[in-house]
Amino acid sequence: MVGILLITHGTFGESLIQCASHVMGARPPHVMQIGITPQDDPEQIVPQAIKLLRTLDQGSGVLVFSDILGATPCNVAGRLLTPGKVEGVAGVNLPMLIRALTYRTDPLRVVVDKALSGGAEGVIQIPFNQVRNAAS
Repeated sequence: MVGILLITHGTFGESLIQCASHVMGARPPHVMQIGITPQDDPEQIVPQAIKLLRTLDQGSGVLVFSDILGATPCNVAGRLLTPGKVEGVAGVNLPMLIRALTYRTDPLRVVVDKALSGGAEGVIQIPFNQVRNAAS
């Protein structure tokens, strides 16, 4: 099973895990998060993240999600990457996380691809004709 680590701003990662838990009916195993605040020193976060990676890796690798490419959480995540063992994806959203959780018994490369497609396919405009207009 692929482990999943979310490294995000503030409580965003924990909120995503809680939402995924709601959708899936229980908190998924081998999913952890680090919420980075403005007071945190990234140099101190990296060793914490490495410890979590070791806990999460059950032999199939770990997928690290971050929220914004180029921001501090993503920069920390980037320092953890090892191709084929620890992969990273920026721009995490709930459809992406759900897709990764659904396919996490597949190889890490497949989980990365499924997460990317879930994120892209999960961001669409709501079709007006499929929604009941509550305002009328």
